Amino acid sequence: MTLTRNDLWSLEEYAERRAQFREQVLAHKKLRQVQLGPHATLYFEDKLTMQYQIQEMLRVERIFEAAAIEEELDAYNPLIPDGSNWKATFMIEYGDVEERQRALATMGGIEETVWVQIGQGAKAYAIANEDMERTRDSKAAAVHFMRFELSDQDLAALRQSAEVQMGLDHASIANSVTLNADSRQVLCNDLEL
Repeated sequence: MTLTRNDLWSLEEYAERRAQFREQVLAHKKLRQVQLGPHATLYFEDKLTMQYQIQEMLRVERIFEAAAIEEELDAYNPLIPDGSNWKATFMIEYGDVEERQRALATMGGIEETVWVQIGQGAKAYAIANEDMERTRDSKAAAVHFMRFELSDQDLAALRQSAEVQMGLDHASIANSVTLNADSRQVLCNDLEL
């Protein structure tokens, strides 16, 4: 399920394909976004979203050497789900910079409160920021990388069309949502069901 150099286009080929590919990826991402509240969103990643991210990094950084391309693949491949989990970028988003800074100052540890629940099963809390610590003191970062490991019971429940809830328990913006059928199906496509 991971990407290799063979999955990527050269800088020249990507320049030709970029507009169409970008349009394809943006449409693909729409059902992969879960709004947990007015300021908290999960963006679920997969092979296509990571291919786009890598292609954009190669383009912006003008990377064309094999070793540097492998470094990008090594950095982004861990964000592709591997059949029994979902992987997401969790973002705390405020339009106003000062408002965001004030809010983040009260959200320390928020990444430890994000969860998914399949049917009547137990909440599966995110395994967050395996690359580095992103909360300092009581202040949270605006971006977190998360993995939701699903149990065999969760996978069995999904096979039986159980509903999917997602939420966060942090006192500053606690909330939960139930996925609509389209988003549920898109995320189930990431799993080996």
